[in-house]
Amino acid sequence: MSHTHSSPGPQGFHPQPIPGVDSIVAVGSGKGGVGKTTLAVNLALALSLAGHKVGLLDGDIYGPNVPLMLGISATPRALGDNRIEPLSVHGVKVISVGFLNPGDKPLIWRGPMLHSIIRQFLGSVEWGQLDYLIIDLPPGTGDVALSLVQTVPLTGAIVVCTPSDVALQDARKAIEMFRQVRVDIVGLVENMSYFVCPHCQHEIDVFSKGGGARTAQQFGIAFLGNVELDPAIRVAGDTGQPAVLAGEDSPSAKSLFEFARKVALRVKQIKAVAPENVIQIQ
Repeated sequence: MSHTHSSPGPQGFHPQPIPGVDSIVAVGSGKGGVGKTTLAVNLALALSLAGHKVGLLDGDIYGPNVPLMLGISATPRALGDNRIEPLSVHGVKVISVGFLNPGDKPLIWRGPMLHSIIRQFLGSVEWGQLDYLIIDLPPGTGDVALSLVQTVPLTGAIVVCTPSDVALQDARKAIEMFRQVRVDIVGLVENMSYFVCPHCQHEIDVFSKGGGARTAQQFGIAFLGNVELDPAIRVAGDTGQPAVLAGEDSPSAKSLFEFARKVALRVKQIKAVAPENVIQIQ
């Protein structure tokens, strides 16, 4: 059953649940370049491969990379009553502004337009029955995240970071932002955590080590694990065949599947603790 906030959202907005969508999970980060979209895409696909009905909304409207990572450039079909049919890719229903604006032409958005496109993607897309709707947010703590919280009740948010001190500082800002707008935090995941030498199998800490786990402990939130820095994950995304499609036996996909399992468990915990139809305020 869909869920609603126990109180109006920020500035008196009343988030409206999406009929048929059970859990809505945002994937955010305090800064760009930490692999947020890579994790959002692989999370959606891993949950789908586990037997769940999944949607993926590319909310990064400044730099919509989901179409490239999924190897798709088709245009969604317009239905009656201003409804939009999402594209289906590897069993996941997907919508992205990149489908509407293909190529390298930049998108220049002003505040009201941001709210409008987010509302349309959430309310006008024919999502059908979903266990999870994963939303890839733009990096940072700007308008899109706020618009999202005002439009639909989020089950929770995932914060992506790397082990470097700069990325962790920005991740803390993202955690505080979600707390300020009363969104449960599913947890923190550390991407590009370590590199395994292909010759000697020795782990190399390229961007330091352990910062994500320490930050999660400091803020009292769940740590969703370490995803390794693996060139194969990057190549998979660049060629439109995300790493998890190779299956759980693929070395480059193991940490991504483990991350997805932890997310599913945390979402279940959040929904179990919250009263029926109400998001629990953390």
